[in-house]
Amino acid sequence: MRLDKYLADAGYGTRKEIKNYIKNGRVSILDGRDPRPEMHVENGDVLFDNAPVSLETGFKYYVLNKPSGVITATHDNREKTVMDLLEPAIRKGLAPVGRLDKDTEGLLVLTDDGQLTHRLLSPKHHVWKTYYIKTDMPLEERDCEYFRDGVDIGDDKPCLPAELRIYDNPCEAEIRICEGRFHQVKRMIAACGKEVIYLERIAMGEFTLPKDLERGSFRRMTEEEVECLKG
Repeated sequence: MRLDKYLADAGYGTRKEIKNYIKNGRVSILDGRDPRPEMHVENGDVLFDNAPVSLETGFKYYVLNKPSGVITATHDNREKTVMDLLEPAIRKGLAPVGRLDKDTEGLLVLTDDGQLTHRLLSPKHHVWKTYYIKTDMPLEERDCEYFRDGVDIGDDKPCLPAELRIYDNPCEAEIRICEGRFHQVKRMIAACGKEVIYLERIAMGEFTLPKDLERGSFRRMTEEEVECLKG
């Protein structure tokens, strides 16, 4: 493969940007050849800023502990996005699985596996998304019943049955839903006469937010985590 295409496919920039990187001495070849955009290289032959460059084979899966203040989008002209938290070299092809509001924190999966994304987000597959919430007023047992029956949030159809588990502190709870409607959790709580003051996604299906992953940090998912996510 041509060197410039190799680096572009690895996510290091456009062909034009890569030509400048080569010109400025940021690219080198393990066998000592002088790097040229048109030269042919094999996977693992290339260094960028003295770090090995490798093309990933197969699908890519990353987990991000989303902080508040960034939007869930692949790009935006005004706002900082979750993609801006990733290293440039790994962004290519990745997209968030579902959306978290700007002020919502927690588990966000990013992948280029479109089939998995569809399965995780489609209501017909009933993949549960679990959230931790804090509310401005105590939650009650009747709210749990409302969730089980399907909350009316003003859409054409009520929400599918969901689960609300109230903690010892009645202003804290876990919510499990299998849909992804616009501002759904906040609207469900508002339909109960309360307001969400903090919201964090803590699980998708059986895959839970890694406890050692700090807010704003990301890493590649392990094979075991991917299998857990796939169910």
